[in-house]
Amino acid sequence: MTKRYAFATACLLSLLSLLSLLSLVSGCALMRGDAPAHARISPERIQLANDIHLAREGWPDAQWWNRYGDPQLDALIERALADSPTMAAAQARVVQSGSQVELLKAGSNLQISALGFLNRQRASSNGFLGPYTVNLPQLGIDGPWYTEGTLGLLAGLNIDLWGRQRSLVEAAIGARNARAAEAASVELALSADVAQLYFSMQASYRLLDLLQQTRLILAYAVEAHEGKHANGLEGRVPLQGARGQLAGLDRQIASARGQIVQTREMLRALVGAGRGDLPEIRPVALPQAAASLPAELSYQLLARRPDLQAMHWYVVASLNEIDAAKAAFYPNLDIKAFFGLDSVHLSQLFRSASQQINLIPGLYLPIFDGGRLNANLRTARAGSNILIEQYNQAVLDAVRDVAISGNRLQTLDDERRLQMDKVEAARFARQAADAAYQRGLGSRVSAEEARLPLLAEQTALLLIDGERLRQDVILTKALGGGYGAREAQETSSR
Repeated sequence: MTKRYAFATACLLSLLSLLSLLSLVSGCALMRGDAPAHARISPERIQLANDIHLAREGWPDAQWWNRYGDPQLDALIERALADSPTMAAAQARVVQSGSQVELLKAGSNLQISALGFLNRQRASSNGFLGPYTVNLPQLGIDGPWYTEGTLGLLAGLNIDLWGRQRSLVEAAIGARNARAAEAASVELALSADVAQLYFSMQASYRLLDLLQQTRLILAYAVEAHEGKHANGLEGRVPLQGARGQLAGLDRQIASARGQIVQTREMLRALVGAGRGDLPEIRPVALPQAAASLPAELSYQLLARRPDLQAMHWYVVASLNEIDAAKAAFYPNLDIKAFFGLDSVHLSQLFRSASQQINLIPGLYLPIFDGGRLNANLRTARAGSNILIEQYNQAVLDAVRDVAISGNRLQTLDDERRLQMDKVEAARFARQAADAAYQRGLGSRVSAEEARLPLLAEQTALLLIDGERLRQDVILTKALGGGYGAREAQETSSR
């Protein structure tokens, strides 16, 4: 009997060894059709043209909005970053992805559970336990009802021989880092949107002031034309023309006031304020554009743009998913163990004879799968290559955004210098008209109307300044704001 048992054990071990060897060979042989990874963009394509530059150079600071020296703007952005639902949702996604990392890590560790249950059952007279359905206490049979009790510890451990679980953990870490970069991207977009709306509101305040100054002049001109017409010194045509100009100006004033209200409500939504919760935004002078353009972009742009960092980490995660798909071709080994007590009589459950020990090594051998593993690998590879190409295009788009914004700001700087010359010329003409009126060489109407060209040129200058600030914020956003490729919580070999 002992020889038969030894022979059977030896045969079983030999069979398991043969199956393991076959599975290794077949696992490698079954992996077919895996395409190489697409190349990422080269550094020489992350450059600006030689004719795109600004007089001021450098990257944005961390809290880049402080450079404008406006406490109202600082308070609005800080509140938006603290209270915005969009920002809260982005941060929640980071926490969620971190939990996924912890979940996958837990799957690689030893799992131990306490086990206990009662099983009250009646044995079937026509089944394998038929002899135990009778009640013969002298033979230790007290059927047909039995109460089985089980109490013990169940342990399990997955032996990650080929690194599949490790690759899945690294993929989850990559996704978590991508979520963190996405949260920084939301923070950048939110602060840029608040700054743009704030400067738009301040420009509307300034425009409203210029329009109201213009209205005073036109209203005086209407009064003058009415007086001349009443005294028969002038026909109705000049009077009606002046009234038409005044009506058109009133329409512009109404539009400017409406724009202020609309911008205020858009700001309220961004910062998450209630109806009476948004602080009053007082008119202040528009600051000068302060954005700068670095002399070289290269890989610094990739590190400073949170959206590109997010895509980078998604690519890293996809490459780890490919490794996990490859590891699925190879055997998976796990070990389960049970130690506890089991008895069909509760009165004997805690006796030494009721001890039960189970040690169950398990081997999963993927020999024939109908092409499922190869299809999964091709899907992972194709998904990774798509992400790489999307990343490459995003890099090119980022360089384009910086180039266009920098060139536009450079052009606006030139336009502002020319417009300042026009403002000074109009101011000189206005001063000359005032001097002529003071010396009795001209009428007051002429002196007042001489202010209109100056106000018109100041309005044109305001439009340029407003657009410069808008492009200033856009360029800051294109350069990544103050984001600086914060060190990932956990590094990857990719």
